[in-house]
Amino acid sequence: MISWGICAGSHDASVAVVKDDTIVYAAHAERSSGIKNDANLNETIVEEAMAFGKPKQVIWYEDNLLKRTRQLWAGQYKTAIFKQAPSNILLHCGFTDYAEDGVDHRLQHTSITKVKHHHAHAAAGYYTSPYTDAAILIVDSIGEWETLTIWKAEGTKMKRVHSQRYPHSLGIWYSAMTQRIGLKPNEDEYILMGMAACGDPEKYKQIIYEDFFEELTRHDPYIRFKHNLHRGCRWWRPELNTVQDIADIAAGTQAVYEMVFEHLIQQTLTLVGSRNIVLGGGCALNCVANSIAHKYYDGNVWIVPNPGDAGNSLGAILAKRGKFIEWTGPYLGHNIEGKYPVNNLIKELKESGITGVANGRAEFGPRALGNRSLLADPRGGDVKDRVNAVKRRQEFRPFAPVIMEEFANEYFDGPTGPYMQFVSTCKRPDLFPAIVHLDNTSRVQTVNEKQHPELYKLLAKWYADTGCPMLLNTSLNIKGKPMVDTVADAEEWQNTYNIKVCTHD
Repeated sequence: MISWGICAGSHDASVAVVKDDTIVYAAHAERSSGIKNDANLNETIVEEAMAFGKPKQVIWYEDNLLKRTRQLWAGQYKTAIFKQAPSNILLHCGFTDYAEDGVDHRLQHTSITKVKHHHAHAAAGYYTSPYTDAAILIVDSIGEWETLTIWKAEGTKMKRVHSQRYPHSLGIWYSAMTQRIGLKPNEDEYILMGMAACGDPEKYKQIIYEDFFEELTRHDPYIRFKHNLHRGCRWWRPELNTVQDIADIAAGTQAVYEMVFEHLIQQTLTLVGSRNIVLGGGCALNCVANSIAHKYYDGNVWIVPNPGDAGNSLGAILAKRGKFIEWTGPYLGHNIEGKYPVNNLIKELKESGITGVANGRAEFGPRALGNRSLLADPRGGDVKDRVNAVKRRQEFRPFAPVIMEEFANEYFDGPTGPYMQFVSTCKRPDLFPAIVHLDNTSRVQTVNEKQHPELYKLLAKWYADTGCPMLLNTSLNIKGKPMVDTVADAEEWQNTYNIKVCTHD
């Protein structure tokens, strides 16, 4: 049976396709539309999904009617009244194919069902994990009403053991602070996280905590706020407006988030006895905080590579199925055929130090992991500035290293993994200035022969030629734009930014 999961209508629209017990496709709508964080589906992504066969069922990533009750309660009357139902969204995205008799033959015999938002997050994490029992911590801005849930999972069963509701939301607060420092909420939170290294985390930490949070209680997982921050907090301490103030606010915000996150990890450990933990929701993209979980769970931490709302297209299917699925990796999107361009990449890296790769299935998730990547030699003193100039990003923004798995502990101290979800301290930042942040940390991606054999082959050849087992790896895009998806995208990117993009050998 073919099942589709769909996330659309809010932000980060996506489609996932499961055929029997295999994930055959999962992609972001923004990659084919060219609109960053696109909330809408489009004909291209629907046609690519349809290539795997007509779905027998479509599962929506949230309960849209329950969500409307919250929107009405919050005074979002226009949103609640005019928000399209899932069936109407499907009708307007190219899913339909009317014959002359007016009958929609694609929707015939296709059931449309829905699951709860946090249930989809939890299922996306747990049913792709290597565990048969786990604690699950889901933290995001908001689902229908829920903003934070804790689950106990054993076998194929998941049970919610704690739920926190709107308007008390750690995710909404972090987005509000993103807005407060002049960034775009629901998009630039990762920039705030990166900016935090530029500031003094202690300067405003206590002020931020006291102004926004009720006191944390030792044996209570609830996170209570003094204000409803759904519309932001531009009003907060407007006198703090210098460049250094902004950096210090970012540092204080991240410090408070990590403190509260650690409290939640402790509470989850108390509520659920498992020695394994699954993290999910948009807040699981905070790789600095994620590393804290390793202290309490001895490294037994799983985060699906797409833990935010876009990943709920897959999560919706898994929540409906209620059973594990084999996770073979995040390379599930549009396919660029041809041999992985190991030789061409090596040639370009040696000649210019920077090159792009667009080959194979696109990554399902916000991070480029070798198939839609901009790669560079991490050793050059000017490489970081060169890549930031190409990507049109702020100079403080860090880049990640991709390294052969067996060398990770030699160069980094701390948690690592294949999906850039944790941070480690670089042992030799002087040798690799392009892949360390201001605090000498790195968001490390490890690669082995099984996980991505061609990317591993590239690194092995680079190591044999240079003695360096890693490369700088960042997404093949520029600030504010989605990653390159197709060959045509790659050619346009290459011509526009004058950096060679290799699509095949």
